[in-house]
Amino acid sequence: MNQNLSEDEHKKAREAIMVHVRKVVPYALMVAVASGLYLISQIFGKIEGGSLSHFQTLLAIKAFLGSWLGLRGINQKLFKINPWVFKSHFFPFSLVVIIILLSQFMYV
Repeated sequence: MNQNLSEDEHKKAREAIMVHVRKVVPYALMVAVASGLYLISQIFGKIEGGSLSHFQTLLAIKAFLGSWLGLRGINQKLFKINPWVFKSHFFPFSLVVIIILLSQFMYV
């Protein structure tokens, strides 16, 4: 898009797209967190032998991180409560990367 438009047109087009993205993405993330919590309740399994399996441990960590992200998103979008700590997007983005990496290690 930047190759076909001037710098000013590119900024205007990007902002026009971002207006719609800001409206849709937070609600999509809330749906993803809610469906993730439901799926965790379905696939966590029984705790056998008095301790969690490797899979269950990683799934529990992912559930905690995802729940934190979901709670943060719900507070920001629905209740207009800004986070007191970690105000930048770096920390939530790093949690998403950690969740993806944990997903890769779950079946190792």
